[in-house]
Amino acid sequence: MSTFRIVGVGPGDPELVTLKAARLIGAADVVAYHRGVGKSSNARRIVAELVPAGAVEEVLQYPVTTGVTDHPGGYDGAMTDFYDDCEHRVEAHLTAGRHVVLLAEGDPLFYGSAMYLHDRLAERFDTAVVPGVPAFAAATAAAGAPLVRHTDVLTVLPGTLPVPELARRLADTDGAIIMKLGRRFPGVRDALEQAGRLEGALYVERASMAEQRTLPVADVDPATVPYFSLIVVPGDTKPASRALRRDDEGGASKGAPQPQDLLVVGLGPGPDGWLTPEATEALAGVDHVIGYAPYVDRVPQRAGLQRHSSGNTVEVDRARHALDLALAGEKVAVVSGGDAGVFGMASAVFEAAEASEYAGVPVRVLPGVSAVQAVAARAGAPVGADFAVVSLSDRLKPWEVVEKRLRAIAEADLVLAVYNPRSRSRTTQVADLRRILLEHRSPETVVVVGRDVGRAEESLAVTTLAELDPESIDMKCLLIVGASSTRVTPTGRVWTPRFVL
Repeated sequence: MSTFRIVGVGPGDPELVTLKAARLIGAADVVAYHRGVGKSSNARRIVAELVPAGAVEEVLQYPVTTGVTDHPGGYDGAMTDFYDDCEHRVEAHLTAGRHVVLLAEGDPLFYGSAMYLHDRLAERFDTAVVPGVPAFAAATAAAGAPLVRHTDVLTVLPGTLPVPELARRLADTDGAIIMKLGRRFPGVRDALEQAGRLEGALYVERASMAEQRTLPVADVDPATVPYFSLIVVPGDTKPASRALRRDDEGGASKGAPQPQDLLVVGLGPGPDGWLTPEATEALAGVDHVIGYAPYVDRVPQRAGLQRHSSGNTVEVDRARHALDLALAGEKVAVVSGGDAGVFGMASAVFEAAEASEYAGVPVRVLPGVSAVQAVAARAGAPVGADFAVVSLSDRLKPWEVVEKRLRAIAEADLVLAVYNPRSRSRTTQVADLRRILLEHRSPETVVVVGRDVGRAEESLAVTTLAELDPESIDMKCLLIVGASSTRVTPTGRVWTPRFVL
């Protein structure tokens, strides 16, 4: 019975080939391997002493490696045809009952070509993968620098990412490996500098091979960088880690650090034009940005800026982290979408700041354009008179409290702005809202539904309480329910008079 074994042969040193890989290669009927145009196979070189003399060798030569081709389907078309051909050639051996070993540099399923044949053949033939020592493990050993410690996060990044995205991810992580360098090296170096991670970043070329070379990234000549190279960014080199390590070793500057103002910044609903000049200036002067990941992503990366992203339900933990940094003398901004004081991070920061250890940390809140302002402006002037704002989320308050407030607002005939109307786990609240309001309001009461206002997907709809479809509402929506005096112009603009008749 035939077998298909995809074997990792390690990064280059033949002595790093595993015993299992060596055994399978030595027993193979067919040894297959990839190679570039006009090049020899590095994987085949690594196991030269292990390939049986009588084995059939299938050379799978790439048609193109630089992305330039005259194939009618372009690079993707050329590669699809190539893998089709590889599949048929290997399949023919397996159908004939032969034992096929496909060689893969490093580890087969880590940025390797072998995975594409695995995808195509694994369901039809007896297939197994033998892991190999990945190149980054050999490079880390060559650099002699601990990559990650304790709870450090390791991120593996392709150098083909756009420079701003690469810089953002480098600033967000502790340790990092950057692969696929070659002609991408200048952009990768720029990203490291923008992220404040150039210092301590190590370049390793041909790890574990006789030609191995290791030096600081800052000292590398871009013209000399081959494909078989990568960058190791140890977690210890992250600025916060360096400062912590100095403190642990007793090397901190004399005297306790002076607490810094903790800034809580509203980013507005989305467009850069809605970010206030005050917020822009503040964000340009801090060393740390903390917040819910989508909001942190909106802050441009720059050299020395450290980004701390977290989920959407850990507001107080996030606030304590920011307060700890500010207490230690770091310049920190906590960011929120819209206005930080409207269902945003400002309240969570003040909640955390009640702890006595943060008494010396001043907190400053910088306002932003709120979602209700943005939706109201798009609609016209629906909140031109007295209005109330309610979140339908019952995560921090019982639903009974929400109902009581909705009834009071309805009885008072106030315009109502509704945040957090619906989520995947909260599916009935909009229908309940509609039912409660209809106990006190006319079915013809005007309702504005704004979705993703200020973004490319923006939509705005004007309807009535009677026609409002709760199933059409999601967390991207903000609702404005008019008062009895709210009007709609012939052109569809919504406004509420300042006067009461």
